[in-house]
Amino acid sequence: MSTTSAVTPLTTQDADLLVATAHRAAEAAGVTVSVTVLDAGGHLLAFRRDDRAVLISGETSTRKAYTALQLNAPTAELVEAVQPGGPFHTLPTALDRPLLFIAGGVPIRRDGRLIGAIGVGGGAPEQDHQFATAAIEALA
Repeated sequence: MSTTSAVTPLTTQDADLLVATAHRAAEAAGVTVSVTVLDAGGHLLAFRRDDRAVLISGETSTRKAYTALQLNAPTAELVEAVQPGGPFHTLPTALDRPLLFIAGGVPIRRDGRLIGAIGVGGGAPEQDHQFATAAIEALA
């Protein structure tokens, strides 16, 4: 008999903290962003788009989070994989929901298990990744 311990899932309170932290980090950098948090099943837990952010940043943050969740990896690490000849070259068109391979999507883990993902869109890809990472660090 296996004694696998349960991992606490991502809560709406966790998601609110992630969104607030990412927004504060972006605001401190002078960047307006949208932030999406998904649970492990890909369901939307929290979303915020700054009124000054470009409208498409909301879709961008959601697709980044979805990509990080589906592939269980930060989107920043997947960029080269989708280049011609890369292992994921045809993957974005093979799925029902398009993926987005631009930095800013990061999986969220608790006790080593995937419990969700955060996506940030609106800044430069490297900035979006930093904002997402800062938000996850606030959960610890």
